[in-house]
Formats: sequence, C-alpha cells, structure tokens
Amino acid sequence: MSNKYMKPPSKKQLIILIVCIVTGFIIGYSYNLSKDNKKVTSPYVDQEESYREELIGQQERNKELMEELNSLQNKIRDYEKTFASNEDQYENLVQEAERLRLILGEIPSVGQGVKITLDDGEYDPNNTNPNDYIVHESHIFKVINELKISGAEAISINGKRLETNSYINCTGPVISIDGEQFPAPFTIEAVGNSETLIASLKIVGGVFDQLLNDQIVVTIEQSGQVVMPSVNDKQS
Repeated sequence: MSNKYMKPPSKKQLIILIVCIVTGFIIGYSYNLSKDNKKVTSPYVDQEESYREELIGQQERNKELMEELNSLQNKIRDYEKTFASNEDQYENLVQEAERLRLILGEIPSVGQGVKITLDDGEYDPNNTNPNDYIVHESHIFKVINELKISGAEAISINGKRLETNSYINCTGPVISIDGEQFPAPFTIEAVGNSETLIASLKIVGGVFDQLLNDQIVVTIEQSGQVVMPSVNDKQS
C-alpha cells in the first residue's frame, strides 16, 4: 500500500492565490464604500431637488404678478385718458365738492366777509314787557337766512360755527345753539362777498330795517378776513 503525498503549492501558485485574495478584498471594499457614499449624499440631493422646485414655483408666481401689474397699469392709463377728456367736468365736480364741504363745516373757511352784532335794546321804563326789546331767535334767523340766500359760505355765532342741522332757540336773555348757551350781544360772522352780503342785509325794508323796528341794536361791518375752524376742531 502506497502513501499518497500531497505536493505543496508552488511559489507561483501561492502568489496567484494571494493576488486573488487581495483583488477580491479590494472589489468588496470598493462596493461597500460606493454604497456608503450613496447613502451620505442622498439627503443633499433631495434638498437640492426641493430648492429647484421652489425656485420654479417662485418664477411662475413672479410671471403672474408681472402680468397683473401690467393689467393694472393699463387700467390706470385708461382712467387718466378718461379724466383728461373730461377735465372741465372734473374741475366743476371738485369745486362743487369743496363748496359742499364748506357748507357742512367739514373744512376751515377763510376769506372776506361781514360781522353783524345784535344787542338788546335800551331799557324802556314805560314798557313792562322786556321781550319787546331783547334779541330773540327769530332775529337771529332773519340774519342767517339772508346771509345764506346771499351766498355766505360759512356762518358763526359768537365763535360757534353753524352746521346744516344746527338747532337754535331762545331761553330768556340767552340763545342756545346746539345745546350751548350764549348771552347777548350776539356776533354773527359770515364768509362771502362782503359787498353782496351787506347790500342784501341793508336793502330797503329788509333785515336791517326790520331789526331796527324791533328795537334791536344792530351794527354791520365789513371784514377783510374772517377765519372759521371746521366743526370738527375745538371752537373757542
């Protein structure tokens, strides 16, 4: 019986074996490294993609806003053309609006005008009725109505500017304007053409003559400048 003897590998075979082992190790290491790198860079790729989509969305929104801006600018140009073609009508509307604001007392009024002072008549011992020589609201109304008819822009009594719905009544020797009481003498100021206002008050048989007949002491003065605050301002 013969013993089999295993021949040891040659040097060449040993080298080939070592080369194969090293090559397999390198291939396996490279694969694992490539897989790890892919896992590390994946979140950055997702974030970059998110930024890119957001940028595209912003660009589309900017385009929409630009189109909207152009549309609004076209509308403004159309309005400007309309106003330009109706410039005279527009100017008249502005003046009318300003006149109405003055009448309502919403804006201050400054300009030439008149000052009318009404005071009680002198005491008459032969007259037992004092109502016959004191100023009543009817006397005030006569002056105010005449001023309004003659084109007064604004009117005040003892510094209180009247509104379109002001309420005036007489309580003995004082008058009440919108709940605020004022004693005689009563100073009525009006903004407007002073010559026209005075002429209308002094027309024969008019307000001035009627007041004198009622024993009222009345004076009428021309004012170069009358200043009235708006009804929204605090009045002295």
